[in-house]
Amino acid sequence: MTDVGQRAGAGRASYAEQARELLHERLLVAADDLLAERDWATITMADIAKGAGVSRQTLYNEFGSRPEFAQAYVLREAARFVGIAEQAITDHAGDPEAALAAALTGALSEAADNALVRAILAEEPTGGLLALVTTQGAPVIGAAVDRLAALFAMTWPGLPERQARVAADCATRLAISHALLSVSSPERTGPEIASVIGPYLQSQSAPDMDIACERQQ
Repeated sequence: MTDVGQRAGAGRASYAEQARELLHERLLVAADDLLAERDWATITMADIAKGAGVSRQTLYNEFGSRPEFAQAYVLREAARFVGIAEQAITDHAGDPEAALAAALTGALSEAADNALVRAILAEEPTGGLLALVTTQGAPVIGAAVDRLAALFAMTWPGLPERQARVAADCATRLAISHALLSVSSPERTGPEIASVIGPYLQSQSAPDMDIACERQQ
């Protein structure tokens, strides 16, 4: 294949990938709209497809089954919360405890008004969505921990990988717990969790983390 042909093929692949991403987002947004009005248990794949303006077969072709669609939906929402936390950590990089407080407060505040979280809280204890963040929550928790651990290590040089993952895992699990069973406001909960994990990050880091933090302040 010539260089021109290779570039054309790459362009077509890129366009196809972008089109698929847009379709996925359209279907997930349709689930957002339906969850704002109805319980997850009453929403069918046909409802989601209709809401997105595509055929039910198209939806099945993209996600395979209703449980697989639910998993993708939960992962997408979890990624949104992690994105909020990442931005807050970046904005407060000079102080690990302040960074975690801002990250958790922001993520929990978003969760308080999130359609998925409201649907989980409204469904029966054996509902399918709840399991995806608890007993079957390994994919969601794993993805969040991977992203946060990587950010911790990048933001605070000298922090060992294992300690970064421990802190990220604790923060993720506590955030999920508080989002689903809140006993106080995000503005109170975020700093409380950060008061435990922040000092841990500081104590487990190498001395050059303190220098890095001072430079960022």
